[in-house]
Amino acid sequence: MNINQFVKSHREDWSKLEKLASELHKGKSNLTGERIDQFYEFYQKSAQNLSYAQTYFPNEEVTVYLNELVSKSHNVLYKDQISSIKQVGNFLSTTFIRLFLEQWKFIFVAFLLFTLGALGSFFAVLNDPQSMYAILPAEVAQGVNPDQLGSDEMEVNSSVMSSTIMTNNIQVGILAFAGGITFGLLTVYVLIYNGILVGALAALFFHYDKSYEFWAFIVPHGMIELSAIFIAGGAGLLMGYKLFVPGKFSRGYQLKTQAKRSVQLLIGTIPLFIIAGLIEGFITPASIPLGAKYAVAFITVIGLLVYVLIGKVFLDRRESKLSSDS
Repeated sequence: MNINQFVKSHREDWSKLEKLASELHKGKSNLTGERIDQFYEFYQKSAQNLSYAQTYFPNEEVTVYLNELVSKSHNVLYKDQISSIKQVGNFLSTTFIRLFLEQWKFIFVAFLLFTLGALGSFFAVLNDPQSMYAILPAEVAQGVNPDQLGSDEMEVNSSVMSSTIMTNNIQVGILAFAGGITFGLLTVYVLIYNGILVGALAALFFHYDKSYEFWAFIVPHGMIELSAIFIAGGAGLLMGYKLFVPGKFSRGYQLKTQAKRSVQLLIGTIPLFIIAGLIEGFITPASIPLGAKYAVAFITVIGLLVYVLIGKVFLDRRESKLSSDS
C-alpha cells in the first residue's frame, strides 16, 4: 500500500476520531456510551495506523499528523482532567520538545539566515566603519559609543529595562513567526535584518578593540534570546514552506495544520524570552566582572542542552507507552 492509498483508506476514521476527541475534551452532553465506544475504537485503529506509518512512511507528514492525533486522543482518554499546571508541564516537557526535534531543520535555516546577515554587515563595517551609518538605524548608530561600554552612563532602571527588552524580543519573535503567512518572505527579512544589526555592532566594537567587553554584554542573555528567535523564525519558515510547497495536501489544509504546529513552537519560546529579558535587565548591566557574565552565558547554554535532552527522554518514554497501549 502506497501513502496515497493509506491516507485515502483511513482519513475518514481519523476525522471522526478528531471530532470525538474534541467533543470529549469539551465534555459535550450529547456524548452517549455508544459514541464513547466509537471513540475508543477509532483511537485503537489510529494507534495501529501510527505504528504502520512509523514503519513504512517514517518521514512523511501523515506520520507526524497521526502522532499528534494519537497523543491528543491518549490525553483525552486517560488524563484529560489534569490540572492546568500539569498541562503546561506536559506541553513544555513533551509537545514543545517533539515539535522542536521534528522541525530542527527549519530552526537551523533560521540560524543560517541570521548568521548570513551578521557576517555580511560585520565585514562591511570592518572594512569601512563609516558604513555603519548606512547599515544601522540612525538612532542606533548615533547612540553607540564604544568608550561608554560598561560605564555608569549605561546604568538604567533594571526592572524597566527587563520589561522593555522582553516585550521587544517577543515582538521580534512574533513577527518572525507571523511572516510565515507571506510564504516565509517576511520571516527571512526579519532574521537577516536582526543579524545585520548584531553583525554591524560587533564590527564596530571590534574596530575599537572592545570585542571582549561587547560580547560580555551580549552573550549572557543572547544565547537564550537568539535561540528563541531562531525557534520562532523556524516556525515561520515551516509555515511558509508548507504554503509554498503544499505537497499532496491543499494550501488550506497546510495552513491549518502547520499554523497549529508553528503557534505551539512560538508559545514554547515565551519562557525563553522571559528568562532572556530578566538576564538582560538585571545581569547584563550589573557591575560584575565580565568573566562572570561569560559564565552566565555558559550556564544558559548548558541549561538549554539539558532541557532538550531531558525532554527527549520524557518524549521517548511517552511514545513507548503509546506504542505499548496500541
